[in-house]
Amino acid sequence: MRTNFGAKPLLYPMPVFIIGTYDENGVPNAMNAAWGGMADTELISICLSDHKTTRNIIKSGAFTVSMAVAEHVTACDYVGIVSGDKVPDKVEKAGFHVTKSELVDAPLFDELPMAIECKFISYDEETGLLIGQIINVCADESIITDGVIDLTKFRPITYDPSGHGYYTLGEKVGNAFSDGKKLI
Repeated sequence: MRTNFGAKPLLYPMPVFIIGTYDENGVPNAMNAAWGGMADTELISICLSDHKTTRNIIKSGAFTVSMAVAEHVTACDYVGIVSGDKVPDKVEKAGFHVTKSELVDAPLFDELPMAIECKFISYDEETGLLIGQIINVCADESIITDGVIDLTKFRPITYDPSGHGYYTLGEKVGNAFSDGKKLI
């Protein structure tokens, strides 16, 4: 027997994105957003309503998307609770340190070991759908093993929209493009 929940945003895993932008004065901003994902091999899509972050992206033409990690869950949650319109120094209050991306006009957060550097493509005001072109993905050496990102070192978190919790990802349970061959 199944329980029906109706039309709700229940998708697992739900990534926890920390979107980084600069405002018109060069002040870094961060926002926690969960409703997004890959739109194509070089495109990312995120649903955003009108926020300081959204306006910054449209003005600057660039943004970064860092993956929230377990070690900084409090700071990552904080930048989603507090508005950059009301708390202009929320990045500093969260305890994040910023390095300017060399490829796009947006900040990288030193505490978050992986980021996607993006060029703004489009924003639909009716749906809130933001599309960005991926220019680069960068990762700190601390989360790399044998030239690839190691989820056991990285420890990205996912958002549970049903229970409003954050959970870590990381346990490997199979091999993509390989395990299914056993059934061929």
